[in-house]
Amino acid sequence: QCDLQGLWKNELGSNMTLLALNTAGIFSGYYHTAVATTNKQILVSPLQGAQQHPGAKGHTTFGFTVQWQFSDSITAFVGQCFVDHRGKETLETTWLLREEVPYHRDIWKATR
Repeated sequence: QCDLQGLWKNELGSNMTLLALNTAGIFSGYYHTAVATTNKQILVSPLQGAQQHPGAKGHTTFGFTVQWQFSDSITAFVGQCFVDHRGKETLETTWLLREEVPYHRDIWKATR
């Protein structure tokens, strides 16, 4: 079984801290990205999420959003936790970032 609570790091140097889940599988935490397309100072940003079937055995699925504190954007992550035969936990995620654009005609460049 995978425990999402704790400090997670990725191969690009970003890290996130997930706080304890409640009984419904809701959690919060903080994300510090090492990768950004801004000239502004990168700040630690809050996240909110949910885990599917908390406490169940198997490969946990989850999702969370990060409200970036240094840009006019928000990112939604979805993923699954895997545990190998040695007990090492790995999170595999996919994300979509939505950036504010000034005009509706610019919508084509708002999502990455």
